[in-house]
Amino acid sequence: MMGSMWLPLVQYAAVAIVVAALVQVVLMVVSSFQRYAGERAQRRLALSDLAYRAERALAQARSERERVELSWNGFRKFEIQRKVRETKDIRSFYLVPHDGKPVPPFMPGQYLTFQLRIPNETKPVIRCYSLSDSPSHTDHYRVSIKKVRQPLDAPDAPPGLVSSFLHEKLDVGDILDVKAPSGHFYLDPVKETPVVLIAGGIGVTPVLSMLNAICESNTKRETWFFLGLRNGDDYFMRDHFERLGGENENVRLYVCFSKPGEGDVDESRGLLAEVASVDLLKRLLPANNYDFYICGPPPMMNSMTSDLKAWGVPDERVHFEAFGPATVKRSAPAEAKANQAAGAEIRVTFARSGKICEWQPESGSLLDFAEANGVNIEFGCRAGNCGTCITAVKDGEVDYMGNPGMSVEQGSCLTCIAIPKSALTLDA
Repeated sequence: MMGSMWLPLVQYAAVAIVVAALVQVVLMVVSSFQRYAGERAQRRLALSDLAYRAERALAQARSERERVELSWNGFRKFEIQRKVRETKDIRSFYLVPHDGKPVPPFMPGQYLTFQLRIPNETKPVIRCYSLSDSPSHTDHYRVSIKKVRQPLDAPDAPPGLVSSFLHEKLDVGDILDVKAPSGHFYLDPVKETPVVLIAGGIGVTPVLSMLNAICESNTKRETWFFLGLRNGDDYFMRDHFERLGGENENVRLYVCFSKPGEGDVDESRGLLAEVASVDLLKRLLPANNYDFYICGPPPMMNSMTSDLKAWGVPDERVHFEAFGPATVKRSAPAEAKANQAAGAEIRVTFARSGKICEWQPESGSLLDFAEANGVNIEFGCRAGNCGTCITAVKDGEVDYMGNPGMSVEQGSCLTCIAIPKSALTLDA
């Protein structure tokens, strides 16, 4: 009787052991499947990321090839396809090749050089204007130009010659002479390192090109954008900026009004009542390990670059575009200062003009110095971008007050941003 009672218990125990073993097996199988599924998902993500990077690298290689194949030397005829009013003083010009052929891609941040024949001017006038859109628009170029009005503190001074001509005299269908895109101030569209884009006033144009390129590339590159303006009336392409900020989680957009008008300020939307400054960056950025791209008026540029340096940002991570003549000035080179302190003269010889003049650190650029001494040197942008003022150096060396926006061949210099290191002879 007892044996018949123990038998079911033994059977139950055996069944329990088998069930437990089966549960362990099932858990191991489930765990294996989960691990396999996780590894498979990781492999898919890695392959997807690899494919994305390969696609971007191929697109960049294709863009480089097209830039070389479709570029041109000298000036090419472009027609104004559209002229759009952006603010009271800013117009955007959409340009298409007059010959109907494709235009080469460009790097976001580069500029176009224009040669303009203005009535009553004895010779063509050269100006450089940054491209204000991304390179993805392959059928046209866009530049956005602010009309330079008479200075408030000099009411007798004339308004900007070229900007007034473009705003008031040129319209759809008119033809312009344009050089191919160039310039060393640009964003590498393949990199995904975090960036801070800073603009003041119409200096927004090259930085806008960079921002558009980031947003249109579908990258998740961490991007901080700071735009300094006087008030809401100067808010260039407001709807466009607000759309970019709303549609791209990786973009943080702040607009800084130095003299805000009614309704301009809304901190919840990044509309601030202060100037764009490094103090603001310190409050908002989690660190200073970004690449900084800056373009704006001289006071902003000088304060930004010097304050970023004081914050510990390496020079190679601070990129800026010359905005008008001599935006970011450097002091005279140490060698020139040492010579001056020792009482040594730094003589600049203008070989063709037959003039020998003594240069002082306060003389400005070599172009300024030449003009002050009655020596004529052709110029255009006065910012080291267009190359019009390139002059051969027959003897001696120069230093630069700012970063040249173009390559200069050995033995020549851009006089609009150059200063002598020591005694110098120019072919001028």
